[in-house]
Amino acid sequence: MKAILMRELGSPDAWRIEEIDDPQPGPGEVVVNLRAAALNHRDLFILQGLYPGITLPVVPGSDGAGFVSRLGEGVESSWLNREVVIEPGLGWGDDERAQSPRYRILGMPDNGTFATQICLPVTSLQPAPPHLSPEEAAALPLAGLTAYRALVTRARLQSGEKVLITGIGGGVALMALQIARQLGAEVFVTSSSEEKIARAIELGASGGVTYLDPKWGRRIVELTDGGPHVVIDSAGGESIETAVRIVRPAGRIAFFGATTGLPQNLDLYRAFFKQIDLLGSTMGSPAEFGALVRLYADSGLRPPVDRSFPLADAPAAGHYLLSAAQFGKVVLTI
Repeated sequence: MKAILMRELGSPDAWRIEEIDDPQPGPGEVVVNLRAAALNHRDLFILQGLYPGITLPVVPGSDGAGFVSRLGEGVESSWLNREVVIEPGLGWGDDERAQSPRYRILGMPDNGTFATQICLPVTSLQPAPPHLSPEEAAALPLAGLTAYRALVTRARLQSGEKVLITGIGGGVALMALQIARQLGAEVFVTSSSEEKIARAIELGASGGVTYLDPKWGRRIVELTDGGPHVVIDSAGGESIETAVRIVRPAGRIAFFGATTGLPQNLDLYRAFFKQIDLLGSTMGSPAEFGALVRLYADSGLRPPVDRSFPLADAPAAGHYLLSAAQFGKVVLTI
């Protein structure tokens, strides 16, 4: 089979297409012929050596969709030829509250989805929502699961609440916008780009501000008539500091990244006096992944895809993601 193999760290130019052995399914496993795979910033962080325990060579990629082409021993025959979407995590464990020490994500150390085939436990599959294209289905898993757990499980978002999503334009933020709107919340966003704010409003956001404005927090309080009930953040740094200042009493702040670094002036006095919940979150469990896929299947929502590249052009796709020009997911067609 053909696969993008990463043998060294560096830039996306280290992603080179090669011929490798076809995977063979063991008991309880299946082989999926991939139709599409989506990129995530995790793939770039691994390239840049920003992940612990990097093992090479490896096939990158955590997100994928395709059809089941071979079955291992003990797998029901009804899975054969079924169109599926792949859960990106393995080994979550039995505790819904947090992942086990065995938890890992496809694309390192296990071979991932930037390939024509992948072998997985059948428990890692969900039927693909029939209204989605392969590219849309591949865009859903990692970003959608991260957004779903942060909003639904951790922040306990309720219909009628006001939610702030920082850094709109990336896959997680846009799917958080879709999910929050589907759950009946009113959504507000931040971005460095007025164009991205305008596009978010077209997708259902009620308003937004640029975080380049030093008074952006005050403007969000005005837009939300008193501050958001929930904040969803992946930036960390000053963004979390501002969230603590502007979120309503008994508000919830769910965060799953620190792309701008750690906060330097986090007002803990304000946090405990306002009874704020600061909620770390990451990815999600198999049960949450099933709930996410059902939500998209039942609602007709479509994960936003910005641009598609052929598998062999994975380096160009990686450079495009690095540019931060995207509004939605960057996808490889296979």
